[in-house]
Amino acid sequence: MAKSNNFGPRGPIRKKEPEHRINEHIRVPEVRLVGDNVEQGVYPTRQALALADELELDLVEISPNATPPVCKIIDYSKFVYEQKKKQKEIKANAKQTVIKEIRFGPNTSEHDFEFKLKHAMRFLESGEKVRAYVHFKGRAIVFKEQGEILLLRFAQALEDYGKVELLPKLEGKRMFLTLAPKASPKK
Repeated sequence: MAKSNNFGPRGPIRKKEPEHRINEHIRVPEVRLVGDNVEQGVYPTRQALALADELELDLVEISPNATPPVCKIIDYSKFVYEQKKKQKEIKANAKQTVIKEIRFGPNTSEHDFEFKLKHAMRFLESGEKVRAYVHFKGRAIVFKEQGEILLLRFAQALEDYGKVELLPKLEGKRMFLTLAPKASPKK
């Protein structure tokens, strides 16, 4: 007969503890009670628990660092659900920064330069950052100055659409330039 242990494939299995202290886990002599269906004020913990039990709800510690701790009589599972929903909403509204990359060679032709310039203008107008870089293959690294001039010319051509965030900088075999949009994105 196999003995049951509390170990999973990655170590001990721990039950997730609630983020807030609820009901009997609140171990302070008195609490400040807030909520919709109760009279607000400072109550002994036993009395607050009795009120919560009477309403068939949970006593949840909202602010443990206050003196006395602030508790609310609510349905705990509903409260946790609402909290997760709020967090999800905040995450969804947070703007993701998109960085578009444009690659040049040290001897990029004029037509290719103009073509890539139009793409960069479109990216910056839509509120995305542009990271342009010159990639030096083999012995092309001797054309470092040419690559820097190309990137500076690129930045100058885009000064109406974006501002330079990072001037040309050589990292390994690549020289980078980062541009951020000037105005807020048009929707």
